[in-house]
Amino acid sequence: MIVVMIAAALAAQTPPPDGTWTWTLYADTAPVVLANEVPDTPNLRTTLECDPGSSIARLTVYGGAGLAGIARVSAGQASAVAEAEAARGGGFRLALRTDHPVFAAFGVDGRLSLAVGEQRRSVEVPQIHLAKLRRFTELCSG
Repeated sequence: MIVVMIAAALAAQTPPPDGTWTWTLYADTAPVVLANEVPDTPNLRTTLECDPGSSIARLTVYGGAGLAGIARVSAGQASAVAEAEAARGGGFRLALRTDHPVFAAFGVDGRLSLAVGEQRRSVEVPQIHLAKLRRFTELCSG
């Protein structure tokens, strides 16, 4: 937990050069984590965490102003609302059910759009990493 908090604070700092960011699945521990990170550094853009079998994914989007309020989440033709809270170090976090149609659509094309108030953010998992997102969903689903 302390590592994640430190990483969140550092995520708002100057990002490393392009091409070093990747998606990494940490499936051997609880919680299961899918992170958009620069490996072996504390730099994070996005994390998805869950307790195995819980069907609840906790999404944290790092950087920028800390946001709180009702978030509109959409992927493909599906949408949902969720309560967002400010994340330590900026950005926000919210919870989504892995069995909701918006999460299923996210797993198809790897694109998730988020709006909290007037702020818009997106999460994009490139095609090459979609198998990790699908495995994350499988491990999290109850």
